[in-house]
Parts: sequence; C-alpha cells; structure tokens
Amino acid sequence: MSLVPSLLHAQRVVVKIGSALVVDSANATPRAGWLAGVAADIRALRDRGVDVIVVSSGAIALARPVLGLRRKRLKLEEKQAAAAVGQIQLAQAWSHALSARGLTAAQLLLTPDDTEDRRRYLNARATLETLLGLGCIPVINENDTVATAEIRFGDNDRLAARVAEMVGADQLILLSDIDGLYTADPRRDPNATHIPVVEALTPEIEAMGGEPPPGYSSGGMRTKLVAARIATQAGCTMAIAIGNTAHPLAELEAGARCTWFLPAPEGRTARKRWIAGSLSPLGTFSVDAGAARALAAGKSLLPAGVRDVHGTFSRGDAVVIAGPDGTPLARGLSAYASEDAQRIAGHRSDKIEAILGWRGRDEIVHRDDLVLL
Repeated sequence: MSLVPSLLHAQRVVVKIGSALVVDSANATPRAGWLAGVAADIRALRDRGVDVIVVSSGAIALARPVLGLRRKRLKLEEKQAAAAVGQIQLAQAWSHALSARGLTAAQLLLTPDDTEDRRRYLNARATLETLLGLGCIPVINENDTVATAEIRFGDNDRLAARVAEMVGADQLILLSDIDGLYTADPRRDPNATHIPVVEALTPEIEAMGGEPPPGYSSGGMRTKLVAARIATQAGCTMAIAIGNTAHPLAELEAGARCTWFLPAPEGRTARKRWIAGSLSPLGTFSVDAGAARALAAGKSLLPAGVRDVHGTFSRGDAVVIAGPDGTPLARGLSAYASEDAQRIAGHRSDKIEAILGWRGRDEIVHRDDLVLL
C-alpha cells in the first residue's frame, strides 16, 4: 500500500467546513470557541508557509431564526433570502476568529458557472492567487442568493473540490461528523470497518456512499465521494476527518484517524482538469464500439463514430461521451452546437462541408478537449 499522506507535507490546503460545525444548532449562532480553535490551526499552517483556503457553509442556518424560517425544508426563494442575511453573519464570524490570530479574511461567493465558464474560472483563480499572495485567508461559500435549483452545487463538498482543482491545491480536507469512510454506515452497522487509505475510487468504494445526515448538513458521504473523484483526478490528495474537536487540523496533522484518498496517478493539464471536473454537461454523444476503442487509444472523436446526440448545447460546451451500452466514457468540449452535431453525426469528416454548408473541424471533440473518465 502507498505511504499514508500527512498534513505536515501540505503546501496549499483547502479546508471545507459544514454548517453543523460552524453553527450551534441549539441557538443558531456561530460556534465562536470552535472557530477560534480552527483559526489557531490555520495560523500554525500559515506560519509554516502553507496557503489555506476555507470553504464554509452556515449562512442559511445562521439566518433562520432572524427571519423566522424554522421549517426543515425551505423554498428556493427562502434559501436565497436566508443566504443574503446569513452570509453577513458568517463572514463576520470568520473575520473575527481569523483577525484574532492576525489573519485577514477575504470573502468570495461562487456559483457553478464561475467554475465551468472558462473566462470566469480563470478570473476566479487569479483573484484567489492574488489573495493568497497577499497573505489573506479566502473564505468561500456558494452564492445561494443567485444560484437556481437547476444550476447550483447544492453542497460545499463539491464546491471545495472544484476550488482545490482551480487553485492547484495539493490537499483537500473535508471536516465532518465522522472520521472517514467505512465499509458501511457505522451508525447502523456495528461491523462497519474504517478505511484509512483509498488508493482508487472503484465502483465498490463509490457504493459506500450513504444518505445525507439529519440536521443542517446537506452533504453526506455520497457527496464527499463525488468530491473525492473531482479532487483526486486533479492530482489533489483528499481527507475526510473528524471536525468536532477543539483543534481539528492540528489533530489531523498529529495523526488523528481519517480516510485519505490518493490522487490519480495520471497527470492532467489545468485545462483538462477543468473539463473533467465540469459539473453540468449540457449534452451527450452516444458512440459506437469503434469510436469507444479509438477514445481509449487516445484519439479524437470523429462524427462518423457518433450514433446519437442528446441535449441542447453550443459550440465549446461540455458534453458526456457515452459508449454503446450508455456507460460514460469521457467528457469533452463539443466543436459543434447540438443542432449541427446532430446533422453530421454518423458521417465522415469529409462530408461536413456538404452537410452544413461550411467547413468546421474534422473532429466533433478533439482529443485536446477530451478527458477519459
């Protein structure tokens, strides 16, 4: 088995913290004492030269009593209103905790579009790099005030993974109410076994994801495993560690029990990492067996190998490429809009001009714009 990673070796860390850790469920106020302990841990990391980014939930939970929203399930517009109110409290709580340790907090609110649109992705990355260069601690949350039901992360596990990929972090730490991944839910199965290291995200590992826990949290092990796939494919090591202790990062550094997910061995360029991590492909190309073999051999996808086109998308949008049995094989950027792709699907590349009346790329998805899953 590979050597177990350690926070001692980190150079750039993204720390994700859920609502249940940030907010006192009894009175819906920030857990100031706990935040102070985490701030002390972050100060210790910064003193060692480690860049730290925090992805923090808690805005909606903090606003509930202020707005009288006590139902467990809120309408989207109620969540958006609560986020607008609670985000101020959340930012203040982090600013107070970090400033007490001589650190400057910076607030960023992101949506999936900020991580999927190439220009906005690069702009967000440049902002984060500048803040880190100035010694700040970026505190990130999803921009729930503008996110829609269809276009949102819905949990900060995946957001944290996308941020880790965006900034080239070498470690992503998901602080949780459990000390890692088990073979089954240990709350229900006394025979569940803790898994200290996951070398590869196999179907068996992914099947271990359970239902989201009760309370403020909207995540659960299932979303953490999705985050693990995004992070590890970007070359980032990820840990699921217990968060409800006085100094969770210091304890993790000292060897507290957790589950480490090792990065995928294959290297990827920043652009391909972005393509692979795209959360919202807008269409699907169903391909034949010959095209599937060509993709596996590292070749581009040609129109001749496409049997069907699903979805509505524009040139340059992310699509899934599925094999003859429907299994997703790859993700890529389509060289053609969906309407044009449907017209040239199944035809040789030298027929494109005759079909469309203009000549585009020979490839419907070029290998430089394609990542195998």
